[in-house]
Amino acid sequence: MTSVVRHQGESFESLHRRFKKAVQQDRILSQIRRRRFYEKPSQDRKRRAAKKLRKSRKSTYKDIQRSWR
Repeated sequence: MTSVVRHQGESFESLHRRFKKAVQQDRILSQIRRRRFYEKPSQDRKRRAAKKLRKSRKSTYKDIQRSWR
């Protein structure tokens, strides 16, 4: 669970900003969005395979661009 301790004299706005940043770094909102609806195991595998393929294509494209320079 993400928590933020208020410093002495800290305004609510800066405390809220730090909390939002901590939540974003912990990837809590992305997990909530992903778990909002049930995902069948086959859909999960398909999503992960697509992510892996995108990452592979991106790294291959970067390698090709480096070799051209």
